[in-house]
Amino acid sequence: MDFFYWIIIILILIMFGVLIFLFLRKRERGHVLGALDMSLFLVTMPKYRLKKEEMKERDEKVLIGQMEQIFTNFLILRKQGFFERMIHGTPRIALEIASQLGGTDISFYVAIPKLLETAFEKYVQGVYPRALIKKIPQDYTIFEPDGFTAGAYLRLTEPYFFPINTYKNFEKDPLATISNAISKIAPEEGAAIQIIIKPSRLNLKKRGEKALSKIREGKPVKVAVTEAGRSPLADFFVELLKILEQVVKEKEKTKPQDPRTAQLKIDENVIKTIQQKIQKPIFEINIRLLSSAPTLERAEEILEHMKGSFGQFSLLVSNSFKPVKVKKRSLQKLVYDFSFRNFDPKQKVILNTEELTSIYHFPTYYTETPYIKTARTGVAAPPPQLAEKGLNLIGGVTFRGEEKKVFFATKEDRRRHFYIVGQTGTGKSSLLREMIRQDIENGEGVGVIDPHGDLIEDILSNIPKTRIEDVVLFEPSDISRPVGLNMLEYDTPSQKDFAVQEMITIFHKLFPPEIIGPMFEHYMRNAMLAIMSDKENPGTLVEIPRMFTDEGFLEHKLSKVTDPIVRNFWLREWKQTTGGTRSDMLGYVVSKVGRFIENEMMRNIIGQPHCGFDLGNIMDEGKIFLANLSKGLTGEVNSSLLGLILVSKMQMATMRRAKIPEEERRDFYLYIDEFQNFTTDSIATILSEARKYRLNLILAHQYIPQLTPEIRNAVLGNVGTIGAFRIGADDGEFLEKQFEPEFSRFDLVNLDNFNLVVKMMIANKVSEPFRIKTYPPKKGNYTIVETIKKISKQKYGRARKLVELEILERSKLGA
Repeated sequence: MDFFYWIIIILILIMFGVLIFLFLRKRERGHVLGALDMSLFLVTMPKYRLKKEEMKERDEKVLIGQMEQIFTNFLILRKQGFFERMIHGTPRIALEIASQLGGTDISFYVAIPKLLETAFEKYVQGVYPRALIKKIPQDYTIFEPDGFTAGAYLRLTEPYFFPINTYKNFEKDPLATISNAISKIAPEEGAAIQIIIKPSRLNLKKRGEKALSKIREGKPVKVAVTEAGRSPLADFFVELLKILEQVVKEKEKTKPQDPRTAQLKIDENVIKTIQQKIQKPIFEINIRLLSSAPTLERAEEILEHMKGSFGQFSLLVSNSFKPVKVKKRSLQKLVYDFSFRNFDPKQKVILNTEELTSIYHFPTYYTETPYIKTARTGVAAPPPQLAEKGLNLIGGVTFRGEEKKVFFATKEDRRRHFYIVGQTGTGKSSLLREMIRQDIENGEGVGVIDPHGDLIEDILSNIPKTRIEDVVLFEPSDISRPVGLNMLEYDTPSQKDFAVQEMITIFHKLFPPEIIGPMFEHYMRNAMLAIMSDKENPGTLVEIPRMFTDEGFLEHKLSKVTDPIVRNFWLREWKQTTGGTRSDMLGYVVSKVGRFIENEMMRNIIGQPHCGFDLGNIMDEGKIFLANLSKGLTGEVNSSLLGLILVSKMQMATMRRAKIPEEERRDFYLYIDEFQNFTTDSIATILSEARKYRLNLILAHQYIPQLTPEIRNAVLGNVGTIGAFRIGADDGEFLEKQFEPEFSRFDLVNLDNFNLVVKMMIANKVSEPFRIKTYPPKKGNYTIVETIKKISKQKYGRARKLVELEILERSKLGA
């Protein structure tokens, strides 16, 4: 019978052992799964202050102390259930400062349980509104596969009741010393400081008060903190032992008292330090230091630098860190725990939020350590009134983990125009291309003036089949079927006066001011007015020389002139100009026009009396006008002249809409890339007046000095939406006024490609500045481009030989 009982006991013990084994296996697996169920974030801070921050100088210690608020929020992890803690362990958070393999930047990472993802971003950005928080989909590594690794962890030299030195006692940020220790890591090396934290269930305040009470009773400090740190069960056995010891003492009353138990003078400094420690929430913490390098000597050298950086936390009257170097046989486990961000109870130290903040906090703009990875630009909350859908999708904005699409919601917002500035290659053309594609797909009238040519090709590749017939292509470089463009063609007397004045202004823009004077204006104006006198057969720039050299042609044109001032110029002033003066003036005026007349491509375009297209009809009928003014194919000055004429004629066509009731005027979207080449000072009139005529401008260029002060002021004073891609330092200083206080000049010069800081017209109000990321443009079908070109040129171009014969006849160039 006894044997049977023993069998049962043995089986129970075996089953109990198996259960413990399975529990431990499941707990270990739970810890690994817990590590895999964490999200890793890279946190970067802006390096520069905004102007409002400069005006309101903040103490460095105040900025560091803000991190305590974030750590206090992590105390929510205490609320986990008992059985969940038994299996998975208390949820932990990993704080890491790392210089990863293959790079030299020092990055600040935070790994948190996935259930805290959204909350974490709110915690951080509630305290640091300008912080950038990026979720890292793939973990980084510091380990060289064929290299050597060294590692250590930190313990406290004294019981946890005693605090270490904190940032409040330092003259400079202690983070600088820690980060400097890994600031000279080569690309083939790696290093990391990992701090695993989890809320402690220890009632430190209660135990601390107990220790202080014992110290005040006169007990030695170490005895007091030892007794205060015991668990209630241990206290029971200790008290039992004391009773037994008292019995023994009663028998040995004659023995002298042990000097170690004599009362000591109370050390007020010790009491003060303990009180400081127990006043704030605490965490159980692992602090690991790891380094990797091609040689063991170098890995250990890096590790020594990191260990040395923690010596600054020693407090003479209290506590300090003691590095424990991990031997080779234990290094594998340390690397394993580091990789899976496991909490090891054997490495546990207890620190409060102030102590933890001293070791790990996000860098401030005071931190001078080189190579710390910073936020290139700041962030700002998107306007709350952003529409969820609209006419044009221009990009997306991500703020505090939430992504929103950014639309121009109404035509009214777009009628206030859109100004875009940014260096080449930053994303301007991609944004224009997408907006144009959407306008065309929406059935809108669109005009594009492109000085490069690539934009036009991309647009043509995205033309819907239903809109191929709407395309009007003006491509000067194709000389087989030149399309006419005559600045001197007009409909009304007011257009005539505008055309003459604009043509004079165009010459002022194309030539240096020292060779365009009042005499040139005087002669050129009268020549143009004379050849424009016959409205049905308007002259062209090609015929200007004939006015000065062909008496018969001059007499013929004067027969149509009714303006007495113009007639007086030719019949009196010009005829009385003789000899060298006439010859000089003739050469002075004709030479300016001659450079265009002598170019065969240009002559066949500007020499046609009638334009191959009517811009007024294009606007009213909502067609697609595309001008490919590629400087490489057309020539820079030729491209500028044609673009200037097109914009001026567009303005003339816009003013013609005054005859149409406002509600019947169709919106037309005119995109001008590198617009400084194609606009005169009259752009101010277009911007202020075009809105009511439904001409909506989208103007883009590279940098502010390209604009004259008049054009610059006209643009910035009249456009509703302003956007800046990455710009130069001088432009940043100038445009900062448009985007402050949310964005500084440093933000504007550090924007990544395809990122746009924009102040947007929303519901007829200008929003606060915010940053968006533009989307990649839709890829088109380039096989249809040549077909569309041929269709347009057949409709709007003319045979080259026919054009040349007509120009020769009109200008007598061949006589």
